[in-house]
Amino acid sequence: IPPEDLPRLMRDLYEANIQLQTRLLIEFQLHTMTRPNEVAAASWLEFDLKNHMWVIPADRMKRNRDHTIPISSEVNQILTQLHSMCDGSNFVFPSSRSKTGHANTQSANMALKRMGYQDRLTAHGLRSIASTTLHDHGFPNELIEIALSHTSGNQTRDAYDRSQQIERRRPMMQW
Repeated sequence: IPPEDLPRLMRDLYEANIQLQTRLLIEFQLHTMTRPNEVAAASWLEFDLKNHMWVIPADRMKRNRDHTIPISSEVNQILTQLHSMCDGSNFVFPSSRSKTGHANTQSANMALKRMGYQDRLTAHGLRSIASTTLHDHGFPNELIEIALSHTSGNQTRDAYDRSQQIERRRPMMQW
């Protein structure tokens, strides 16, 4: 969906007959610009709430390198709410079917489909909304691409430049 439809999506999300955890998962993914599998399997051990950071380990990332995300105050609020719901699980989004597992990586897609967004929006498409919106509002392409955990396309540069521009990305992620 185009970014101008985001307010409608958020209204639909809050009015939908879905589990609170699923609503928070979609909201969390939109705020963090992450892939559905990265969110569904997020572990509490990956978060440094004191420094407002989420470090997704390399083995869970498409690029096979750690990805650090500065988390916004809204994400902190979501995490606080989720922590009170997790019932001791190691996962931020625990499985509703298993005491030891995490949420299904398709939970967001199934909810979006039930909300009437079939063939118009997928969970992965939330990344496109975020990217388009940030580009439209003048944020630097370099920071947006880092936030999406994309490579530059230059293998030499990618091999040497491991900077994640955390402090430069903080204001963008908060916005």
